[in-house]
Amino acid sequence: MFNDFAKVIHRAEKLLDRVEALLPAPPAEPDWKHAVAFRWRKRGLVGNLQTVAHPHHIRLADLQNIDQQKAEVERNTRQFVAGLPANNVLLTGSRGTGKSSLVKAVLYAQAAAGLRLVEVDKGDLLDLPDIVERLAKRPERFIVFCDDLSFDANEPGYKALKVVLDGSISGGADNVLIYATSNRRHLMPEFFSENEAAKHVDGEVHPAEGTEEKISLSERFGLWVSFYPFSQDEYLAAVRHWLKVFHLKPSAALERDALLWALSRGSRSGRVAWQFARDRAGQLGLKKKSR
Repeated sequence: MFNDFAKVIHRAEKLLDRVEALLPAPPAEPDWKHAVAFRWRKRGLVGNLQTVAHPHHIRLADLQNIDQQKAEVERNTRQFVAGLPANNVLLTGSRGTGKSSLVKAVLYAQAAAGLRLVEVDKGDLLDLPDIVERLAKRPERFIVFCDDLSFDANEPGYKALKVVLDGSISGGADNVLIYATSNRRHLMPEFFSENEAAKHVDGEVHPAEGTEEKISLSERFGLWVSFYPFSQDEYLAAVRHWLKVFHLKPSAALERDALLWALSRGSRSGRVAWQFARDRAGQLGLKKKSR
């Protein structure tokens, strides 16, 4: 009887060895010592922090016509890095005006002081509680960055983000803040029909429950920073800045070309100005090489 039991145990151990050989190896720890930026990546059901080998370095000085927005976000980030109270930040407004670039720029400015950034895709927001729990064990200060954020109705990541921002029974990690960018102020689509359910009580307007629900997520961000379309003068100022960065001398002819470039894109913004200067620098470099 004892021999039979020993054989069963031996076979079970061999079976477990085979199963373990098929399982993926535990994910390696990211390079906490040297890296400043990380991404959360999922393979099947397993998520892991991956080091960003070449993060996009942007200087605050390169972001044109958003001085007020820079001042607010930089101040909040410096408070956070110093261990002082600071807010989660929602950056909203026109495309190409510098929302995500500003987040990258404050990382570049404060990395030496211990700031780190973890980028999380919208589809992985369900993992936010696990990500925050993991980061809470580290000595660094982390911005969890969600870029171009918006939700459709009933998306699961919506509630996960709400819980991490303000709704969990446990307190948030002191070394983690959420910075998100979006073209929508309230992060979810709003429909005209929702206004029909609003109530008027003693002359006051009380939004419908659906509208209240959509507003409640953005209100969980303590700091709202709004970005606006560039005027023509602001756009041309950005063009002149980027031309100089690419070692080109601004001229009336280049400014005319920049306006046509913006017209073809249907937008005047810092991103469009950077793309124009980059294109012209490449064209001139190609001409010099072909001579």
